[in-house]
Amino acid sequence: MATTILLRAKTFDRQAVQQLADWLAVAVAISLPWSTTATGILIALWLVAALPTLELGALRREIESLAGGLPVLLWLLAALGLLWADVSWTERFGGFNSFHRFLLIPVLLAQFRRSANGMRVLIGFLVSVLVLLLGSWLLVLFPALPWRTGSPGIPAKDYILQSEEFLICAFVLLGIALDQARDGRWRSVAGLFALSIVFLANLAFVATGRTALLVAPVLALLLGYRHFRWRGLVGATLVFAVLGGAAVAASPYLRARLVTSASELQAWEAHDALNSTALHLEFLKKSVSFVKTAPLIGHGTGSIAEQFRNAAAGQSGAAGIASVNPHNQILAVAIQLGLVGATVLLAMWGAHLALFRGGGLIAWIGLVVVVQNIVSCLFNSHLFDFTQGWLYVFGVGVTGGMALRERAGAK
Repeated sequence: MATTILLRAKTFDRQAVQQLADWLAVAVAISLPWSTTATGILIALWLVAALPTLELGALRREIESLAGGLPVLLWLLAALGLLWADVSWTERFGGFNSFHRFLLIPVLLAQFRRSANGMRVLIGFLVSVLVLLLGSWLLVLFPALPWRTGSPGIPAKDYILQSEEFLICAFVLLGIALDQARDGRWRSVAGLFALSIVFLANLAFVATGRTALLVAPVLALLLGYRHFRWRGLVGATLVFAVLGGAAVAASPYLRARLVTSASELQAWEAHDALNSTALHLEFLKKSVSFVKTAPLIGHGTGSIAEQFRNAAAGQSGAAGIASVNPHNQILAVAIQLGLVGATVLLAMWGAHLALFRGGGLIAWIGLVVVVQNIVSCLFNSHLFDFTQGWLYVFGVGVTGGMALRERAGAK
């Protein structure tokens, strides 16, 4: 009798901790758009709660899969890269810190393959971004509000992150709207479409990162192909061209962003200006040269800053700027871990794309997260950035676990 009661108590405690871990994952998702400090604390609390609830067999299964194992392999390569880096151990471990979050992808996959609460995490993130959207419009429409931020229309963090979050939510909502249209739920379609337009309008009229302008047409083509195959690609191209042209014509802000980017590119080609575009292109050019000097296994973990310092010595203008960021995720890995590391990174992205093959809402959400990250990482090192990196880890981990759960239930 006493043994039975004890077993029941242990079962109850385990279930309670599992629920706590799920709710902490929800809290992480809610905090991501707003606070780096809160997100870091909540991730630590979530990990403390989640690990004791996972069976070793379940965790091993995820690590042995491509989707969960390749992030761990990338981390292991970075650990080995500490050995041949020709920089201080402080810089080595500083670079190594950027890889640690990859270890949590299999943990999240295992948790949400088991848990039925993954949708709460996704809804929590959407609600949080909706509040961010409301705050952004309020700051624009009512500039006298006492809430002071660094930039107009940016309630928290920065315009690059905000535009990426708005873009993800907009295309997820558009995908849901098309699914609802097939079922004839036109009132729901109208609401979802209107909300997605409010997100996209913010990008056009309030604040947008240039990377978001490159990601948007890719997601539009992906959405068209997913629902209508090759006809959808043609249709998405036409719709995006018309709506994009209308947005440029109607938005002085968007026109200014495009004109500035074009003029900065021309100035860089003429070698007569130091601007954001010139710096990005110079960093990319130097990064390629760094990879060429150590193509197979790279210069070691934490070596990026040292490579840029050496290349900038005695130079002037854009060439004289010593960066710590090549603004390209593939190069950020390749500089440190060579083509071996870059191949693992590309394989990881491929495995995560494969994780979301097929139809359904969860597959679409996961696909948007992965594709957005891949495209944006051609111009940024987002997996090494705090919020974008954790957004990818939790986005893939939670939706990936849900997709695996759905797949298991369908068998």
